[in-house]
Amino acid sequence: MNYFMGVDLGTTSIKTLIFDERGYVVSKAVKEYSYIIDPLKRTVELNMDELWKAFKQSVKAALKNFKVKRSRIIGLAVSDQGDTFVPLDDYFKPLRKAIAYLDNRSEEESKLIEEEMGADKIFKVTGQPHVFPSYPATKILWIRKNEPEVFKKTAIYAPIESYLIYKLTGTFVCDYSGATLSLMFDIERKKWWNEMLEFLNIDETQLPELKPSGALIGNVTDLASKETGLSVETMVSTGAHDHAAAAIGAGNIKPNIVTESTGAVLGLVTTLNEPVYDEKRIIPCNCHAIENKYLLLLYGKTGGMVLKWFRDEFCQEEIKKAKLKKVDVYDILAKKASKIPPGSDNLIMLPHLMGAGMPENNPKAKGVLFGITLGHGKGHVIRAIMESIAFMLRRNIELLKEMGVNINEIRSIGGGAKSKLWNQIKADVTHIPVVTLRIEEAASLGVAILAGLALKTFKSIDEACKVMIHFKKKYLPNLKNMHIYDEQYQMYINIYECLKNLF
Repeated sequence: MNYFMGVDLGTTSIKTLIFDERGYVVSKAVKEYSYIIDPLKRTVELNMDELWKAFKQSVKAALKNFKVKRSRIIGLAVSDQGDTFVPLDDYFKPLRKAIAYLDNRSEEESKLIEEEMGADKIFKVTGQPHVFPSYPATKILWIRKNEPEVFKKTAIYAPIESYLIYKLTGTFVCDYSGATLSLMFDIERKKWWNEMLEFLNIDETQLPELKPSGALIGNVTDLASKETGLSVETMVSTGAHDHAAAAIGAGNIKPNIVTESTGAVLGLVTTLNEPVYDEKRIIPCNCHAIENKYLLLLYGKTGGMVLKWFRDEFCQEEIKKAKLKKVDVYDILAKKASKIPPGSDNLIMLPHLMGAGMPENNPKAKGVLFGITLGHGKGHVIRAIMESIAFMLRRNIELLKEMGVNINEIRSIGGGAKSKLWNQIKADVTHIPVVTLRIEEAASLGVAILAGLALKTFKSIDEACKVMIHFKKKYLPNLKNMHIYDEQYQMYINIYECLKNLF
């Protein structure tokens, strides 16, 4: 049997998983890394030596538990962040620290690009409805204005996953789904957008070569083999942006399915056969990791982080109990919430602890507990938090319906998918069945599938997903609970509308 390595380059950690040809995990390792954050300057940066070190450590740890000849790992691919990048010199050495997508230093440049290029044109070409400081184009303009020596010496602006691929193969490549998040990519022509490059005063030679996801790049080099422990016989292929990769890893490869990820934030992806542009200019349209397909990407600014915040601030007793019994503290919290009836006895939460994402797009929004009485306890608040994220999920699904995109099934991934109670709440609130998967690390599985496609192990994406993806459980909506949540959901919307001008 052959094996594939899928590396998920996450926001705070690198997850390396080795899968067999049937989609089962045979080894796994996680290595955390950290950013350099300056809140006053609104900067978030990353030391590339530390990233490469974390990457190597993660790969080596996964290989340590792999008891088969390493050359049997025939393919490797990396899921990417798309919009964290580093300027490199003529020798492909970093000229400065990488600038993360979380970095907000380029707010002025964002406004300038939108004014000069035109919001409608930017949306039509790139699929991005607004120009935010997260996009590399805005930060390249910031470098040009504020670090002219770096700008002058930059030979290539490399997304950090492209840099890791270069370290493995000696080649700079970027996949279409990752390039989408640069604000410099034409999503229909699948080319760098020259008009934007001219405005930034850079050219195509300063950007990686563009390839579709699941395209072969080359073998692991001798040097990379010595540094990582990988075999030189392992072939590296293009991966995908993490949302697109996770969609593939969940089998979200055709329309009418939404992938829902309740990690720190809430993320949604649905697959399209052709680009669809939101008339309200709220939802981005990105290239998918599947050839000639697109995806709509929706998000909430909070998600699981709300429950984590409540756990850390108000559940010390439960944390101690979990350590003593050697169980997951979230299981204890879920048990408390399960004893509370649907609707949390009319306790409703707005989960906007970091502002509101779609559809409100209100950075000033705050969290609210509405309707609290002496009759409410800790279990009520926990359940109200879970229900609030489900309400946020429903709002985004209704956005899709307004665009004519119908959803028949929700595939739940991420940390929130571990909770049976939460999955049922989401099904009841949205009126849509929720399906979970046996492999939680959907992004790693997604790029492993792409590696298998690149090496012709599978004839098609349909075959690959059928073989490598295994479903766990399906949660059907409960009719009685649906009626309760319909009323609660309307209250959730009304509370926000009444308070939005007070935030």
